[in-house]
Amino acid sequence: MRKGEFDSEMTPEPRMPKTKTAQQALQSLMRLASRSEKSTGDALRLMRTWGVPEAEQRGVLDKLIADRYIDNRRYAEAYSREKMHLTGWGERKIAMQLRLKGVERETICAVLSELMADDDTAERLRERLEKRLRTTKAANDYELKGKLFRYALGLGYDYDVITSVIDEVIERK
Repeated sequence: MRKGEFDSEMTPEPRMPKTKTAQQALQSLMRLASRSEKSTGDALRLMRTWGVPEAEQRGVLDKLIADRYIDNRRYAEAYSREKMHLTGWGERKIAMQLRLKGVERETICAVLSELMADDDTAERLRERLEKRLRTTKAANDYELKGKLFRYALGLGYDYDVITSVIDEVIERK
């Protein structure tokens, strides 16, 4: 065989997605959920990728919830705390991401209202904006304010909090 020719005998088989039965999916999800928090949306997404029949997915999910392997409220609390304190996200972005993960709207509202009662949102945003200010290039204060505003909106903070904190940060610079 010459250099560059492809040997047909060495061609790898295309990877077929692994399919699992409902019992196998239950065991896998129990193992995964015991290591880290999972939401109902995570579990359903995984079962779809494993090819678990839709008729059996609900039964598996009900068993996981009954055995407390999956608890959307517990998941939302852990996720919100992490994203709020470690990543610096605002309430709106956290709520949107939890909604995408299949957490119910009532649960999201309850968890975020509890966390926001103890949290100083303006202070968290101020720290993020001051850090961002050091690396942001702008021709004037108007352009700088626009860039910081877009950044804060992307983090998911409320309009009113952003306007008050940005004015403060730009005055201090």
